[in-house]
Amino acid sequence: MPSEGTDRTDGTGKTLVAGIGNVFLGDDGFGVETVRLLAGRALPPDVELMDAGIRGVHLAYRLLDGWRRLVLVDTVDRGAAPGTVHLIEAGLDGTEPTAAGEPARVDGHGMDPAAVLRLLRDLHAGVGGTLPEQILVVGCQPLTFAEGIGLSPPVAAAVGPAADLVLDLVTRPPGTAGGPRPRTGVAPTTG
Repeated sequence: MPSEGTDRTDGTGKTLVAGIGNVFLGDDGFGVETVRLLAGRALPPDVELMDAGIRGVHLAYRLLDGWRRLVLVDTVDRGAAPGTVHLIEAGLDGTEPTAAGEPARVDGHGMDPAAVLRLLRDLHAGVGGTLPEQILVVGCQPLTFAEGIGLSPPVAAAVGPAADLVLDLVTRPPGTAGGPRPRTGVAPTTG
């Protein structure tokens, strides 16, 4: 039996896992590849996957439907070794890894997680809707964004551990990120 709110068609009570990135720019396809791998795995019934690709604007509008938890999967540059996977707890109250108060720049080809969160906050202020209660970013340190299809070897090797981390997160009650269970190749960070 689904938990309260998980059978609503507006997404309330559910978790959305969105892969972000451009598969034509090397490691930028990490989020899309991770979501593609997750599509072949058993997921809880209240979890939905989205290949957002470079359609950050579409993702921001979709998030106004009232998802309880959002897990964004993308590359993030945190100065670590290429292929390092990070878990970042983000928020719409200025705690996301971006400059708070910066206006959202709508660029269909440059919507990183921080830009999607800024746009979501701005859309909510203008049109309403329900914001996610919890936002997590599963990010991977890239090696290259050179034109071409395919991930670099260290980033390709991180896709499986990142998918495992997402599965671990979506099986927990919303609001309890608490750090992932230890896994080889996963270096969680916050902030």
